[in-house]
Amino acid sequence: MDDLSFTVEPGSVTGFLGPNGAGKTTTLRMALGLLVADRGGATFNGRSYRDLTEPTRTVGAVLETAFHPARSGRNHLRVYCRAAGFPISRADEVLHQVGLGDAGDRRAGGYSLGMRQRLALATALLGDPAVLVLDEPANGLDPEGIQWLRGFLRHLAHVEGRTVLVSSHLLAEVEQTVDRVVIVGAGRLVREGSIAELRAGAEGAGSVVVRSPEAARLAQHLQGDGRRIDLEDPTRLTVTGATTDQVGAAAFAAGVELHELASHSSGLEQIYFQLTSGTEQYAAAPAGSATTQGGTR
Repeated sequence: MDDLSFTVEPGSVTGFLGPNGAGKTTTLRMALGLLVADRGGATFNGRSYRDLTEPTRTVGAVLETAFHPARSGRNHLRVYCRAAGFPISRADEVLHQVGLGDAGDRRAGGYSLGMRQRLALATALLGDPAVLVLDEPANGLDPEGIQWLRGFLRHLAHVEGRTVLVSSHLLAEVEQTVDRVVIVGAGRLVREGSIAELRAGAEGAGSVVVRSPEAARLAQHLQGDGRRIDLEDPTRLTVTGATTDQVGAAAFAAGVELHELASHSSGLEQIYFQLTSGTEQYAAAPAGSATTQGGTR
């Protein structure tokens, strides 16, 4: 990473996005002390992960799923409980929390990919941490599982006040789940902010789509005031820099018949590709910093 810096706030879900090779997993591994940056670093409540007295009670992380295939889901969690000094009862509590209560006695080797993702999430929750760091947690989940995960993460953040940082390639799902996004490309920060803030700064945000048999004539009446007019065909145009009220008023004044008048806002997928197009793949990881709060900074 190269001079990457961002903050993850408590009580919110932050999406961590970027093309393959942009440095997302590298950043998460540095934050958890698995890689050492040449300079900079990540802190949780002002302390690095290595300096936390009880790290698993502060940060729960899922970077990959690894289980002994012959061990049951419940026994897998009990091993972690013993190693970390948690009550054995936490194993059953988190199994039910992630919807695996009825599958706890089954061997993890027989779990579906989606079930293994849930078991990994249960492992991260054993210490009841204030911060969750999740790398592609929706991989392998079916539509019902993805919907469950969306509600689960939002409950952890909005109701329980935890800090959730999640990387994902499922942009449509991210848009429905997260409160803020951090987009990286070629190892650098590309953009950070809420979905609304990214939409406001995206090309084409706040545009108006118009269908009319006299689209070309309407386009002439709409010129000026810094507007961009794109006549897509003789019956359709897109106006950037104007509201539907302004376009409708101009059409009425010009006596132009309208068949459609609709506002258009960019979706996260469109914004993402606008921001990351042309970014080169990143191969090294020299430096950067990230902070989490609320729990942590």
